[in-house]
Amino acid sequence: MFRGSLVALVTPMLDNGDIDYEALQKLVDFHVDQGSHGLVIAGTTGESATLDFDEHCAFLARAREMIGGRIPMIAGTGANSTREAIHLTRCAQQAGADAALLVTPYYNKPTQEGLYQHHKAIAEAVDIPQILYNVPGRTACDMLPETVQRLSKLDRIIGIKEATGDLERLRQIQQRVDDDFLLLSGDDATTREFILQGGHGSISVTANVAPKAMAQMEEAALAGKADEALAMDQSLQELHSALFVESNPIPVKWAVSQMGLCGERMRLPMTPLSETFHSTVRQAMTAAGIL
Repeated sequence: MFRGSLVALVTPMLDNGDIDYEALQKLVDFHVDQGSHGLVIAGTTGESATLDFDEHCAFLARAREMIGGRIPMIAGTGANSTREAIHLTRCAQQAGADAALLVTPYYNKPTQEGLYQHHKAIAEAVDIPQILYNVPGRTACDMLPETVQRLSKLDRIIGIKEATGDLERLRQIQQRVDDDFLLLSGDDATTREFILQGGHGSISVTANVAPKAMAQMEEAALAGKADEALAMDQSLQELHSALFVESNPIPVKWAVSQMGLCGERMRLPMTPLSETFHSTVRQAMTAAGIL
């Protein structure tokens, strides 16, 4: 169910900072039409850290209605409090999400045992498929392969989004988990090789801007068509880089706004893309055939 290009969707916002549900419907329809394989709602790229509890839960429910089962929906429900993560994961279950994505607790810097107990508690509390999310560059917390191995034995934990960009880390995890454990890249620049080395897809920032190209590239990689996947990926490499000239999701939301799909409004403490980088992102979009 969760294979190929899963879009880490931006959250469109009105000028007053409220969620722009009209633009959200436009984004959902766009990605269905472009062939994206699934949507991640309220993840890091969706500015989940700025959503309050009630709003977060309502957002998941509205998004599920808009998607209408056309493609899978994964709900971002991670938190640095286990109780809060359980609450949000229950909201995802009640909304009808197909799975929950749970980032490692940020700022707290738990031990590996703490990570295990955190995810174990959520898995025991909420009956929904759960995907681990390791992104130490943002969380200051690295879930090691040995901990992934322990968690992979729990029934409701079905996979991991591994965002270190380290392909050796992929190999270490593969050695420790069953073949049906879902392996998703969280690093667009290395996604092609990640899949060719046995990964199942990605949760992608770039796919917000180039959904058809990312979906087709990942389909080729999943089919073992390495040369075809390489040719497609080469046209995206500049975009992969440009979308991180400032902290995600600042550049990608600006890029999506340039496509006329939503505004560039963000919630503090995130601010719109610095004018200095407009030409960098625009050039990368042009190189990828977006503009």
